[in-house]
Amino acid sequence: MERLKIALLAGGDSPEREIALQSAAQIEAALDHSKYDITVIDLHHRDWHYTAPDGRCWQVDKNDFSLTVDGRRKAFDYALIMIHGTPGEDGRLQGYLDMMGIPYSSCSMASSVITFDKITTKRTLAGRGLNLAREVFLRRGEPVDPARIVSELGLPLFVKPNASGSSFGVTKVRAAAELPAAVDAAFAQGDEILVEECIAGREIGCGMLVAAGREYIFPETEIVPKKEFFDYEAKYTAGCSEEITPARIAPEIRSELNRMTREAYRTCRCSGVVRVDFIVTEEGKPYFIELNSIPGMSSGSIVPKQARAMGMSLGELYDLIIKDTCRR
Repeated sequence: MERLKIALLAGGDSPEREIALQSAAQIEAALDHSKYDITVIDLHHRDWHYTAPDGRCWQVDKNDFSLTVDGRRKAFDYALIMIHGTPGEDGRLQGYLDMMGIPYSSCSMASSVITFDKITTKRTLAGRGLNLAREVFLRRGEPVDPARIVSELGLPLFVKPNASGSSFGVTKVRAAAELPAAVDAAFAQGDEILVEECIAGREIGCGMLVAAGREYIFPETEIVPKKEFFDYEAKYTAGCSEEITPARIAPEIRSELNRMTREAYRTCRCSGVVRVDFIVTEEGKPYFIELNSIPGMSSGSIVPKQARAMGMSLGELYDLIIKDTCRR
């Protein structure tokens, strides 16, 4: 039987590029090479290349999504997207693959556009039974009135870019005087930002996959950062956070988190595996924070740990995803 020719798309153009490369290496090692002919393609702006074992680099032909190495052309059957941030998580790459007629492992272009844009995600989920933090949405060039924002949302606040991952440009603001600098830091990452009320509580990450008509809701992970909040350093530096799977939560809270995860997945029309993040207040009330359409798959990432806790290896997880999404 001929092996499925998979382009494992890695890297990308966001500050999460190095984590995406680590995630791709982890997945390449986990997949069954007797079933899949895997080629890792590093995307960095217009440079889409494969590095051969001898160190030579070969460019992907974007006209037909193929690769020619030493005169031998390989047309890919499938794209496994492991790019956090742009262009893998914001719908751009999915749009290209749709035009090429290539099935892929992640959410669709439309779903990716919705879930990468925080204000669009919140507006999509509004009225669907998920608790959402109040926010003020700002575009570059609009006046910022710290007194009005604090009066409306209270303190402390979180200021974050509207479309960015891993807490880049995110600041926790405890006083109105800190707001202008936090706004500037968020605008350094993009042209739109959110100022949100701070929901105090425990952060819980919930993985979910729908494949072959079956729904998999993974064991929840409680994230205990040793910093002010779960920022990039806390996520990816050993010892900066404790991650407990399954989370130490009451059965009724687990049931509510499962319901809200399921609702977010369905309402945002997700496919493949995603991770939905919540804050659970001291009173046990979960608030939706964000939906990660291409969650990290590196050795320290949350979803692989959840899959293992459920009795599923990373290779088995992606076998399910590849088999299901090949039907597109």
